Amino acid sequence: MKTTINASVKMPPALHARIVSLAETRKRTPHALMVQAIEAFVLREEQREALRQEAMAAHEDFLLTGLHVTAKEADAWLAELEAGKDVEPPKCHV
Repeated sequence: MKTTINASVKMPPALHARIVSLAETRKRTPHALMVQAIEAFVLREEQREALRQEAMAAHEDFLLTGLHVTAKEADAWLAELEAGKDVEPPKCHV
């Protein structure tokens, strides 16, 4: 059995009207649209936070080791990948 929590969201009347209109067009309930929108927002923000944490860890690793690739090296590698070539990433150096 799914457990749900009732929550109240205060919003401007104009936004509520837009949600109701869209729900009618989509043949869904306003509640269903709002749950879908909140789920999409939370997923996007979780992914953004995971990327931020990964970047912070990579920066910390760089500070500890000094290992890096230049922007030119990274750009050249990404261009190869974009062209459909399966190439190894450039080697890190100090």
